[in-house]
Amino acid sequence: MGDIEDPDSSGARQSALLSVLPSKEFATSRKGMLLIAEVGLSFISFLCFAASAAAAFVTVPLLEFLGAIFLLFAYSTKFNERFKGFCWPLMDFVRCVTASIIYFIISIMAVSKYADGSSKAAGVFGFIATIVFALDFYLIFNELASFLKQGGESTEEPSAHQDNFSDSDSD
Repeated sequence: MGDIEDPDSSGARQSALLSVLPSKEFATSRKGMLLIAEVGLSFISFLCFAASAAAAFVTVPLLEFLGAIFLLFAYSTKFNERFKGFCWPLMDFVRCVTASIIYFIISIMAVSKYADGSSKAAGVFGFIATIVFALDFYLIFNELASFLKQGGESTEEPSAHQDNFSDSDSD
């Protein structure tokens, strides 16, 4: 008797899954593609470091994976518009700068110090992640710089996926 499923239950499961995934418009945007690449590269790098002799470096890809997946979720669900306590572009900029520097350092160490193949693969994926994170912080920097050149007079934050400034600052 328990073998028959309610036809609505599969639709409910599918809508729950779709609510967690980023929207198609965000996933195809420049920021969405960069965040998806950061999540993917960080996860692959995490797996390679976990399987290698350089397992001491596994913390960096794990933290960057969690940070990138949080921001992917926040931007795709527009959580940043509801929580205005942080300057989201600046937080994202600092995350990308630190990630690119640390990925570059651990990738050099993984490639030069360890001889096993998974350490070399982790280093290569780390170098690719360094490039993606550096591209992301370069684009964020350009958006922040153009916003600051305008003197902050615009009502929109630098990124198209960011929330509006509150008008309480002008009171």
